[in-house]
Amino acid sequence: MVVLVIDIQKGITDNRLFDFEGFISNTKRVIETARSNGVEAIYVRHDDGPGTGFSVGDEDFEIAEQVSPINTEKIFDKTINSCFGNKDLSEYLQKLDDKRLMIVGLQTNYCIDASVKSAFEKGFEVIIPAGTNSTFDNDYMDAETTYHYYNDMMWPKRFAKCVSVDEAVSMLAGGVSR
Repeated sequence: MVVLVIDIQKGITDNRLFDFEGFISNTKRVIETARSNGVEAIYVRHDDGPGTGFSVGDEDFEIAEQVSPINTEKIFDKTINSCFGNKDLSEYLQKLDDKRLMIVGLQTNYCIDASVKSAFEKGFEVIIPAGTNSTFDNDYMDAETTYHYYNDMMWPKRFAKCVSVDEAVSMLAGGVSR
């Protein structure tokens, strides 16, 4: 199993997110459990391109301090919503023997949704721990409704196994490691 930490970047990781404190707490718990059990955590950053304020070299582009990677953890950058748009990451994941991906990060209705569906299409078993993805209000739904739309209706029994944080931690501690 691998934990993919997607787009938890300084420019979008703040209290505008649905259940910000819970999101940070749950995500940190998953990452720390993965580390303590030898499960690889891979970080992905979204790059909107030079001059956008959200690109390589920009402060907002960097991974948020609350979930900073350690020196041995890989970081991949992408320019489209799905993390599988990064060819190197996609090839790396395809070579793994264990085809389970636990996905956490931002934003529920953009890069998380695109990555969940891409992973599913590529034959991965996708696991989404509750409270480990979030988003902002948009013109159509508030952030809480958007979160529940994907986590409670769109992904379960279609594209991902949505589990409690306790169940996710148990899966990570149970031992599929790299």
